[in-house]
Amino acid sequence: MPQMNRGGKFIFGRSLVREDGTVRLPDQAVEEYGLTAGSRVYLFTGSKSTGGFCITRKDLLEPSKLGHILRDLPGLRDHTAEPGAFLPYKGRAYCWTDLSPAMELRLPPSALEFLSLTAGMRLLAIRSSDIAFTMGAKGPLLERAERYEGDIPEF
Repeated sequence: MPQMNRGGKFIFGRSLVREDGTVRLPDQAVEEYGLTAGSRVYLFTGSKSTGGFCITRKDLLEPSKLGHILRDLPGLRDHTAEPGAFLPYKGRAYCWTDLSPAMELRLPPSALEFLSLTAGMRLLAIRSSDIAFTMGAKGPLLERAERYEGDIPEF
């Protein structure tokens, strides 16, 4: 798994958005962030420059400085909002979804549209923080990954 330039972001790999809206998560990211098959995860919109979405779990989000999101969005916290339905909050949007036994997310068509994702896109899995990793869809880091001559694992 490369760090494409000295001091740069660490890349876990690339994942394809499949026709049915599934996105397989890189094994190393799953392990590093403690995600488990069959569990529920939280997604939130990525940065303006990278797009895509970030992935975390309740045990990482709740005690963090972003824990207020779960307190302020009970439909997110309690999983009573529709899975994959993004809820706007302070400039970003958040949803929850299930992680399949194959370590895949299935994004409904409404979530794909909301995130400006389409089947066939390749997302770059990027270490973002100790709270979440990003599945980036655009921007300079993805452009650099396209030109990178080393091996970037595909999922």
